[in-house]
Amino acid sequence: MSRLADWARAEWGPLYVTVRRALVARRWRAVPMTLGAVCLTAVLQFVQNQSWGYQLVQNAGSVRAEEPLPLALLRTPLSLFVPALDLPVWGALAQILLVFGIAEICLGWWRTLVIAYVATLAGTLYARVGIALGPHHPLGLPGADAQVVDTGPSAAVVGLAVFLGWRYRAYVTAGVVIGAMVVEVLLKDNLAGKEHLAAIAAVLVMCCVSAARHGRSDRERAGSGSGLPPIQS
Repeated sequence: MSRLADWARAEWGPLYVTVRRALVARRWRAVPMTLGAVCLTAVLQFVQNQSWGYQLVQNAGSVRAEEPLPLALLRTPLSLFVPALDLPVWGALAQILLVFGIAEICLGWWRTLVIAYVATLAGTLYARVGIALGPHHPLGLPGADAQVVDTGPSAAVVGLAVFLGWRYRAYVTAGVVIGAMVVEVLLKDNLAGKEHLAAIAAVLVMCCVSAARHGRSDRERAGSGSGLPPIQS
């Protein structure tokens, strides 16, 4: 049992301490963006379930691969907060509250939104590429998926979970998230599952870029500290 506790502290300790300190010091004020996102998602869910509001939400935040790309790009930011009609809304709200909340505390609200948007955009763009490749390609999709409504926070949540796992060295947790998404595709080969993998791929690229940038900054500081001129970018 002590070995398991030691592993848990090593895996989640830094993340837990960061989140706990912020919540103890500021409580709900530590996650204003997350609370706003939860409220926005709840409002959009209510509106889209009204006879007068369904088309309004579709026009503002619904993305389909068959639509023109500029229109899809315009709708993509809001599509994060439009719950999928075939899934319970409480799942989307819980995902946003938990994962967006942790990310906002650990990364800041604007980095959280950037990562969430990149992950969602990767899925949106992949859908077009996959349909162009066709159903017989390993990375392809059937043409019927062009008409699937592509909304919800799931791709953003998966991307943020992987980035947080990398940032706080919770590598096993990040690996479990990635493995779960791979299993999802193997068991249920659908648009959502493959979009999750596209989101993970985009976030892993962001991790590599961030690691390279921090490595260069560390070398510049080391060079300055040793009396050598900093490395020029």
